[in-house]
Amino acid sequence: MTDSGAGSLSAAVRAAAATLAAAGVPSPRVDAELLAAHLLGVGVGRLRALLLIDGPEPEGYADLVAERARRIPLQHLTGKAYFRHLELAVGPGVFLPRPETESVAQLAIDRLAPLAGRRPTAVDLGTGSGAIAAALASEVPQARVYAVELSDLAHAWAARNLQPFGVELIQGDLTDAFQELNGLADVVVSNPPYIPAGAVPNEPEVREHDPEIALYGGGADGMTLPLAATASAARLLRAGGYFVMEHAEVQAGRIAALLGSSPQWSDVQGHRDLNVRSRATSAVRTAEPIS
Repeated sequence: MTDSGAGSLSAAVRAAAATLAAAGVPSPRVDAELLAAHLLGVGVGRLRALLLIDGPEPEGYADLVAERARRIPLQHLTGKAYFRHLELAVGPGVFLPRPETESVAQLAIDRLAPLAGRRPTAVDLGTGSGAIAAALASEVPQARVYAVELSDLAHAWAARNLQPFGVELIQGDLTDAFQELNGLADVVVSNPPYIPAGAVPNEPEVREHDPEIALYGGGADGMTLPLAATASAARLLRAGGYFVMEHAEVQAGRIAALLGSSPQWSDVQGHRDLNVRSRATSAVRTAEPIS
């Protein structure tokens, strides 16, 4: 960004978009605008107004664009990730929330909201940044929301994000967390690590920057942690309680079959994400005791 247009905001953003496109960034113009907006401390709408009047290029913009061109995640550069209506603090060491997980949160909210009058209980297993738990607590404020996270770094980010919402966050293993809530939860939701061992992500932002502890589900098929989350959900839920879990598309059939064959679960349903991929499965807890 040292051509004759240097110093001009519009020229700088155009050059940044071209740089990011050449680096293979999936949304180069959007990222160029978001980085400029971040440095200027304005929203994208205000930035676009500034582009029309062509204000000056913000100091440090070229350096930030160069970092993004190296495929450093946009959210690590801005320190922010957006999830539903929330702005979350994120950085190295925490899994960055994805748009497809918003629909998983919606499924949980849809079950939780009608119960608001009696202060329902919801549990988020493996909360990561706290995105799902924060969405539940902010959109169903009458609910008592609990969340667990194992990673030291992710737990620290989750604590920061969940503090305003009164979520009870603990650091621990989703396999045995919240024993005091056994049989009491109305909704259990989980986006556990689920990538199979050999399925290395294509995107550099994920492969090189998302923590492995948040990606790989354990075992060759990546099913160890999804199965553990399912067992914990069965333990935590009351009869009639609702469980929804995000998973890999290739795991959908196996998870549906396992839930469908168990007397602990009924009304097993698969759910597709915005890309029409089988990305989540839900079920209702029966009165069948855990063996």
